[in-house]
Amino acid sequence: MKKFLLILALVSAAHAQRLTPTQLAHLQVQATHALHVDTPLPPLAPHIYGTLDATPDITVTRVTYATQYGMRVPAIVYAPKHPHGKLPAIIVVCGHGGDKSSWYAVYTGMLYASAGAVVVTYDPAGEFERSVIRASESNEHDKLIPGLTQTERVGGLMIEDAQQAVRYAASLPQVDRNRIAVVGYSMGSFHALIAAALAGPQLPRIRALVLSGGGNLDGANEYWDSNPKPNCQSGPYKVLDFFPGGADNRGPILYAMRAQSGPTLVLNGTEDSLITKFNEQEPFFEKLRPRIAAITGSQTNLPETLWFAGAGHRPSWMTRPAAVWLHQQLHFPNWTEAQIESFPTIRAADWSAQTGVRISHGYQVEIKEGGVPALDLHLPGLTREQLTVVPEAEWRANPAPYTLDGWTPHALAAQNASH
Repeated sequence: MKKFLLILALVSAAHAQRLTPTQLAHLQVQATHALHVDTPLPPLAPHIYGTLDATPDITVTRVTYATQYGMRVPAIVYAPKHPHGKLPAIIVVCGHGGDKSSWYAVYTGMLYASAGAVVVTYDPAGEFERSVIRASESNEHDKLIPGLTQTERVGGLMIEDAQQAVRYAASLPQVDRNRIAVVGYSMGSFHALIAAALAGPQLPRIRALVLSGGGNLDGANEYWDSNPKPNCQSGPYKVLDFFPGGADNRGPILYAMRAQSGPTLVLNGTEDSLITKFNEQEPFFEKLRPRIAAITGSQTNLPETLWFAGAGHRPSWMTRPAAVWLHQQLHFPNWTEAQIESFPTIRAADWSAQTGVRISHGYQVEIKEGGVPALDLHLPGLTREQLTVVPEAEWRANPAPYTLDGWTPHALAAQNASH
């Protein structure tokens, strides 16, 4: 079987076109324009709304910063209260129904701030403070917008949001710009990979990329191309059909672009029926790696994979092996690898029950997010009120800069101007 897969991989790689760094850079620019991501990215213009002590060792900052069309992104930033030198940073890109109040965003912030990192979590377009009803799990970004035929613009906004989060983390004086990681879950894995792939000179280097519940950027009429979410997934993917080799070569080329900056780790469950179908488990990546290498002419930074037996759709970067990998890339100042190996674990569902921090509806079950064996440092949670950045009265007086509804007139005007 392995011999057969190797033959398939070699045949596939033989059809891949070698692309020089200059050619890849040109494709980055084209893809950025196709997704309507700003070039240059807008000034961040951060506004801090206050801080609180989550623990005696962790400080939480409430902040907004700019994104496309002058919109504002509400974010929560976790940081060690007593830093030792320059710190690594981690940006969390949420999946469907996720935002900065999701258990995995809060837990990631608390866990890796304990390790000595700065962690930026933010609301995706259409969720929590970026929802017209200030709701979580609203999935407003999935709803077709009347008159918006360029559906890829919504995904482009979400990719730009991820890039702005990276720039904001890099702008913090305590952060080492050479030790930045991005972690993305499900839909967020898609946006995180494209954001990293298109990270040109206007972005600091993304040292490490972790994709969980995804990473399987497949071909024409397959999952990412044909799923019923044209705004945030299939639309942005289809608009990249112009890549050399067409629709089937989008994934390898995006990974080839990413490989120029750093390594990628893909974390998936063997029973993930939502995205990583049976025919897209490890054999998929065994065929993908030679195709990437054929494009780059190098074996460097090909995607690594880690499979969790019996697990379903989950964000798994809080687990022991993921923490070890991140430590090897970022060098957490407060942890050693031996310490990581010695930490106990706690089920996400148990931590959620103890703290009241929400797991998305339907994902509390063992096979999905509820069963994540997260490193256990006896971390507290934060309330929704503590995770709200913009005071409600201020938000209600002018919600447009935050919400997808407020973004829509700008996108429609830009679309009409482009015709």
